[in-house]
This record gives sequence, C-alpha cells and structure tokens, in this order.
Amino acid sequence: MICYNPFAFVPMVVTLTTAIAYLAIFIPVIVIHETVPSAPKNPTVYRGLNLTEAWLDLAELTNGYHPYNSRRNDEVRDWLLRRIAGILDHNRVQYSSESDPNSQLKEVSTVGQQAQEPTYPDHVESITLDHDELRARSSSPTAVIFNDLVANYTASALTKPGETKRRLGISTYFEGNNIIVYIRGAEDEEGEWWKSTKPSTKTKHGKGGVMVNAHFDSVSSGYGATDNGVGVITALQLVKYFTTEGNTPKRGVVALFNNGEEDGLYGAKAFLSHPMASFVHTFLNLEGAGGGGRSTMFRATDTEVARAYGKARHPFGTVVANDGFSLGVIRSETDYIVFRAEGYRGVDVAFWEPRSVYHTDEDDTKHTSIDSVWHMLSASVETMKYLTSRTNEFVGPRGDNDEKKVENGRGTPGVWFDLFGQVLAVFRLRSLFAWSLAILISSPLILILITLLLVRQDKYYLFSGEIEKEGLDDPVVSLQGWRGFSRFPFTLIVSGAITTGAAFLLRKINPLIIYSSQYSVWAMSMSLFFCLFWFLMAGSNFVRPSALHRTYAFIWMFSIGWILLVAATVFEDRLKIGSSYMFVIYESAVFLATLIALCELFALPTKSSVVESSREEQENQAGIAAVPRSDALIYDGNSPNGHDESGAAEATETTPLFGGNNHRSAIGATFSRGYHRSTTANLDGAEDNSHGKHHAFGNEQTWSEKLPAWTWLLQFLLIGPFTLIIIGQVGLFLVAGLAQTGTDGSPLLLPYLAVALFSILLVLPITPFMHRVTHQIPTFLFLVFVGTLIYNLSAFPFSTNARYKAYFQQTVDLESGINRVYLIGLEEYIRDIISFVPSASGQTISCDKKPTIRDGVVFCSYEGPAPKVVDNVKDGVPPEKAFHDWLTYNVTRLEGQNKATFHISGLETKACIMRFDEPFSAFSVEGAAPSDGKWPDVPETGSDQIKLWHRDWNREWVVDVEWPVSDGKKPGEEGRNGRVVCLWSDHNYPGVIPALDEVKRYAPKWTSVVKSMDGLVEGSKPFVV
Repeated sequence: MICYNPFAFVPMVVTLTTAIAYLAIFIPVIVIHETVPSAPKNPTVYRGLNLTEAWLDLAELTNGYHPYNSRRNDEVRDWLLRRIAGILDHNRVQYSSESDPNSQLKEVSTVGQQAQEPTYPDHVESITLDHDELRARSSSPTAVIFNDLVANYTASALTKPGETKRRLGISTYFEGNNIIVYIRGAEDEEGEWWKSTKPSTKTKHGKGGVMVNAHFDSVSSGYGATDNGVGVITALQLVKYFTTEGNTPKRGVVALFNNGEEDGLYGAKAFLSHPMASFVHTFLNLEGAGGGGRSTMFRATDTEVARAYGKARHPFGTVVANDGFSLGVIRSETDYIVFRAEGYRGVDVAFWEPRSVYHTDEDDTKHTSIDSVWHMLSASVETMKYLTSRTNEFVGPRGDNDEKKVENGRGTPGVWFDLFGQVLAVFRLRSLFAWSLAILISSPLILILITLLLVRQDKYYLFSGEIEKEGLDDPVVSLQGWRGFSRFPFTLIVSGAITTGAAFLLRKINPLIIYSSQYSVWAMSMSLFFCLFWFLMAGSNFVRPSALHRTYAFIWMFSIGWILLVAATVFEDRLKIGSSYMFVIYESAVFLATLIALCELFALPTKSSVVESSREEQENQAGIAAVPRSDALIYDGNSPNGHDESGAAEATETTPLFGGNNHRSAIGATFSRGYHRSTTANLDGAEDNSHGKHHAFGNEQTWSEKLPAWTWLLQFLLIGPFTLIIIGQVGLFLVAGLAQTGTDGSPLLLPYLAVALFSILLVLPITPFMHRVTHQIPTFLFLVFVGTLIYNLSAFPFSTNARYKAYFQQTVDLESGINRVYLIGLEEYIRDIISFVPSASGQTISCDKKPTIRDGVVFCSYEGPAPKVVDNVKDGVPPEKAFHDWLTYNVTRLEGQNKATFHISGLETKACIMRFDEPFSAFSVEGAAPSDGKWPDVPETGSDQIKLWHRDWNREWVVDVEWPVSDGKKPGEEGRNGRVVCLWSDHNYPGVIPALDEVKRYAPKWTSVVKSMDGLVEGSKPFVV
C-alpha cells in the first residue's frame, strides 16, 4: 500500500516506531542499572567533606577481616576513636569524651593553631583555661564522643533468617562496645542533658535529633568494604561535615558506630539502653547487602522520611524492596528493624548487588569504587541535611503513643520509585489507594458510557454479526464484528504458559545459569514470548483479517488489568503494600488506550448505512447482470442458416469437449466482468495498492476504511514508554537481587519466574499492534531465542566474575580430638569442590540436610587438618594434644531445684554457646543489665541455646539456668544434657585454620568460601546436669 501518512498504522511504520521506542528505553534503563554515577573531580564538592580522605579511610578500615570476635576488630575500634578525635581536632571544635562514668573535655583553639594529631579520646588531656570559661564551655560542648563500654543486651528469638521449622528460641547475652558521637544542634538543649537521669531511665529531650548508623564489624570471611566500610566512612564524613563551621545542624546529630551487627544485630540492640537512644527521632541506616554498584533505599518507615532521601543527587530505589521485606520474601535483615521497632522513623540505604561478592574476600576496595562511595556519601549528606533542618516536621504525638520518648509525629505509609536514577517519585499510599479506586470505579463507567453512545449512533461494530435486509434475495449482511474477539486471551495464555514452561525447563536442566548470565535468561524469555505472540496474532490476522483486532486486544487488556487491580487495591488497603503502583499506572494507561480505541468507532459510518450500501451494491450487480453484452448489442451473432457467424455448429453430444473451429478467445474482459471484479474486491477488502486517502487495510472489513490511521501511535505512547520504564527498572532490580540467592538455599525457581513474569509485562505494551510488525523482527528474535536457549541449557553457571559461594565451618570435639570440616551448599557443586581438596581425598563424604540450621542446602563433611586458633601448642606437638585447654567449664546443680550455675571460660575468644538437648525456661548472666521488657529473655516455648558474647577477651561467664518441671516429676528430679561450645572467628593469619586455608587454595577458581555460622571454628565439650 502506498501511504503518505508517516504515522499510519501500517507494518513498516509500526515496526520502526516500536523498535526505536523499545531500544530508546531499554538501553538507558540497562546502562543506569549497571553503572554508578561518576564521582566529581573535585573531592570537596561539599564544604566539610573530602572524598579522597574517605577513600583512604576505607582502605585502612578494610585492611583485614574484623568480625566482632577478632583482635583486628579491636584495632579497628581504636582506629575509629582516634579518627573521630582527629576530625574534631581538625575542625577545631570543642568536644568531650565520655567513657562511663568519667568524662573529659577537650577544647581546641580556633585561631593560629594547626590541626592536632588524632588522639584517643579516653586519654585526652584538658587544656588549662580560665575556670569560668571552662565551666561555660563544658556545659555545652559542640560534640561528645561516647566510648560505650557499659551497654549490654539480653533477649531471645524464635528463629534466625534462613532457618525454618524451629519452634524453640535462641537466647542471647551480648556486651556492646559501640562508639557514639553526638553533635549538638542549634535548637538542642544546653548542657550535658544526657546525664540528668540514670542510664537505664529514658527521658525525652527537646525536639530530638537525627541518627546515622553504620556497623563497623565485618564477617570473618570478608574485608567489609561495602558491608559495611563505605557506611562507616560515610558516617565519619558526616561527623566532619556537621562539625565544619557553617554546617551546624538545627537538630542534633547522633553518629552511631555499632559493633556486632553481623552475628545478630546486637550492637543496635545494645545502643537502645544508652541515654542517647531517647534523643533519636529519625535515622539513616547505612548498610551493604551486595558488593558495590549503586546504593539503594531498601526501606523507609513512611512517606515523609522517604522524601528526605529523594533530595539525593542520584536517588535509586523502589517500594517493591520495602514490601519484599514486609511480606517475608526477603529474609535478610539489617539494624533498620531494631530502630523501627523502637519507634524511630527512618530509611535503610544499602548496597544490594552483586550478591556473589557479599561476605567474600572480594568485598574489598579493589572490587568497589570511589564512585560507589560517592553515591552513598552524597545521598547521605542530602538526606541528613533534610532531616536535621525540617524542625517543623517530625513533631507531634508518636505513632506508638509512647510518651517517654521524644516526639516524632506519625508517619504515613508511602510509595516511591526512581526514574532513571535522577528523581525519586514519592507519594502517600492513601493517594495510591484513592487513585486505584478512581480507576476501578470510573474507568468501566466511562467505557460503558462511550459504548452506549456508540450504540445510540449505530456505530458499535464490536460483537456485530449478521444484519437482516428487507426486500433482497440475500436476507442478511455480515459485518464481521466478532472477528478477532478471542485472539488476545488465547494467545496470551498459550504464549505465557510456554514462557513459564521455559522457566521450569531452566530450573530443571541448569538451575543456576542465571547466577552469572542474567541477561541471557532475559533475552531468552523475552524473545520467546515475543515470537510466540507474534506468530499467533499475525497468523490469526492473516487468516481472518479484522479492523477490530487492536480494539479487542485493548478491551481484553483492560478487563484482565481491572481484575488484577481489584486484588492490588485490597493489598494496598489491608496489607499496606505499595508495589501495586506498577499495576495502577499500567491499568490507567490501558484504560486511556481503550478509550481511544472505542472513540475511533465514531469515525465509522452507521451500520444501517453499511447495510444500505450493501443493498445498493447488490441492486447494481443485479442490474448489470441483466444488461446484454456489448457485442450482442452490435450483432446478434446468428447467421441466416441458424449457425453462429463463426460457422460453429450447434453443439451436440458428439461435439469435442474442448476446442472447436473458432480461434477467437472467449475469455476477453468485458465491462460487466470488470465491474463485477471491482465490486467483489470492495466487499472483500481493498488491496494495499490503493492511492485513496481512505481505504481499508488489506482484506479487513470495508466499513473500516474511515478509521483514523494515526491513533495507534497515541495509544502506544500511552501504554509504552512510561510503563516500560517503570516495569523495566523494577524487573531489573528484583531479578538482580534474586539471581544470586540460590546458593544461599533460596528457591531456585523464583528468579526464573520473575524473569518470565516481567518479560510478559514488558512485551505486553506492543501486543495490540504486533500483527502489524514485519517478519524481520520476530525472525531475528527467534534466532536470539535459539542461541540463548542453547547457551542457558549448556553453559557452566559460574565464573571468576560470579563465583559460587560455599559455606565453611569446622567443628572440634575438644575431648576426643575429632574434627569435621563442613562445606555447605548445593550438593552437586559442594561435592565437586571437595574433590579438589587434598585432605578429603579417599574419605567418604557424607552430605545431610539440616533444615533447623539452614534450609535448602546440604551439609557435606570430612575430617580435615586440625585448627590452631589457640597458640598453646609447642612445635612438633600435634594440636589435638592441646584441645582440652581451649574450653573449661564447671556446673553446679542447686539441690532440690531444676536450676544450675555454669562457669564457662574460653581461650582467645569472646563468644561461647550453651546448647541444650531439651529446652530451658529461664536464664540470667552475671553482670547483665535489668531487662526492660522489650524482648523476652526466653519465649513461651522455651529456648535450647544461649549465645554468650563478652566485649573483653578470656573472661569467664557465670550463667544461671532453670528448666521446667515435667508432669509427674518433682523439682530436682530432672536434669539437662547438652554441649558447651566456644567460637573462633579470626582468620587474618595463615595457618590458624589450616582446613580453611586448604579449601581456599585448592577450590576451583569459580568458587569462594564464606563463613556459615558465627564462628569459623567451633570447639565443644559435653555436659550433664
């Protein structure tokens, strides 16, 4: 068809327009997802910040593994104290240092003095000043460093993330050693108000302040660059920023450097007993759950604090992650949940991919970048500036109605998502709910109204079949209005089912290919769905062309979307789920496109006029048939002898079937034949070589010739670009977060189903127009599908850039000397890794499931080299000879009672565990702070473990334990069995844990080895009470 309209609904225009639109959207979405905004060339963009200094601090912080139970952790903590003091010295601010119960003041002159060397704040020498001046300044120091060596925490939990089928609790006693920096705000109370009450008594002070939190401990198998070194150096830079002249905050700032997050969020829980905890009303939690890239806003308590993060230069995040945590889909946790439970309002900002680097020895400065540091740092500065400056916000009665805590107002559930990492859209969940209701109610009513108007004007061709005609031999005229009605749902079901089936196929044949090849899986899934949909839709339209094909597709999309929106609206209202914003936007766009599709029908002639035209056409044909042929009008062809002039005799039964004596053709076209042929063509649909302004496309219904040719473009612009951006960003975000969780024991099918779902959602905007796409696009995509299918089914799923994570632990029976090395993961790959380990050669490798410890994986074990975590063995003596001294304990049973007292000591460790074969009902640790009732010491079902954490080395624990009296028994008639276990986690020196050294040395290059439990090595002894 020759077409002079560049926006007409014809194959070449549709193909080029949609292809360009998809490429123009997908390319920037993928680029933004994969890259990090560049750090500025000027390292001091903000007055008071220094990006180069921050990068050097990160290198120092990550110079070794520093879990809580390691000597390196003590070194990092001391370095932080010196570094904070050095920053305050550099900024020449007056500050004091407090380590309960004494505090000292350090005042720095503001003129003619160079920045002093960093010093330990616990040993700061006071500068001699006039007594009155010193007294005035000491009442209101600009900053205070709290070296908290007092706070401890006791509580229990029923389960840990990653555990299932547990009903007994795990009790914990933890001694914290957090570092807290308070920077006085312009509107804060004067004096040392935190000393006005006892530490265990909480009193609200003024309007409250804003806390930034970052844990400085790492795991025992990772250097902690992004988990959580970048968060720590960001907090250091915030201390520097807010103590720089001219940057004094209106509200006070609390910088919490907490220790002990990795093993149970213990540092944050211990902070809650500090006086500064009652001052906090909003917070920014900095964390790392990946290995670099962009930091994202994982979660926010409400709309108002989400707007604070929205001030970032490059905001990144979606409420979908927040809902994932709320619904339990994401099982990992951060300090955020501790602060939220306390009633604070705040945001959780974290690195989130790649998970293959998380907790490994590649979580170092080499595998992150200064760009990532800048992304978190710049976002944190803007967030903190917003929270500290809005003194009229975050006020009023608290959401938890606790009058003993500082007022912080009531937040409203929110919805947020970024657009190309440049702007954050934030609005209230109630607004989304109102929007959803408006679409649910108004959209069908409007479409029904338009339908009634079309019916009234006799232009509603949808669902129109045969119409009777009066006075004609042929009693009916078929408008073919049902043609194309059932194509869309049939095609969607078939294409969607096969695409989902492909996800199950990958799960069965090569279940972890998505671990290293996400885009290959994406390409396979999208190309498969596109090709199937195109083949079925284009094929249906070829066999039975219909001008209503696109309209029916939109009606089906609207109907299906409306049903889904009903469910989404219920989730918004009942479960406070904001992720449905995707479906609300989608359904809104589809509604407008459907409205346009119905309004197009107003351009058509009335159905009665089409019937009348058919009547006239039939009468014309009948009249023409009655007119004699033109040659008969000139000469009748009969000779006087009764024969034709040609001499042909009258045919008889002996006349030949073909041929004759006449050589003249009888097939020549006549006016009648020509008129008949053109009329028939008009009834069946115009050919696409028409030059007319209005004509039907191909063999579609002739009454469609006046349909607007350009409205399809408006429809595509409505349902295409914006929804593709929204769906594309969320799809990439979710799949990237899920793709590398299979080695953790998470469901292997889940990421493939996510890819299949979002592939369908991303292709849907083009489906109403797909029958106009030329064959070149599906041909190319079919080749893509074949290639990616072969690759996804056959390629090895891991590489040096995406290493498989095997979880390590070594257990030692300190009495028998027997040790077992456990490598934990998926059995197929764990056995392959063990086959490379020399000490495991020739051993029978046993693999067992332990769902109460970690579900979805197996525990494969063998006897390995003995650990040397305690240096009490002379050269040449087997380390097993000294095992017995690593752990000592004594148990005293109280006569006539179900109670016992344990005295436990471990060498070179700060952590031990008591594991009971049967549950106990109560316990207490000598030196523990009184319980504030926030967490139960022991749940109603009882506990079977007590985790013990000291802040100092080689100290004794004294633990009282009580267990219930069974039916038919008397107190004192029952005892308890179990094991006392101590943990060792320091792997900074070769030879300390030879089994781990061996695995890391000989394991394939595609493997990384990470810690499984709190301790890399567990040594235990049995007890009987």
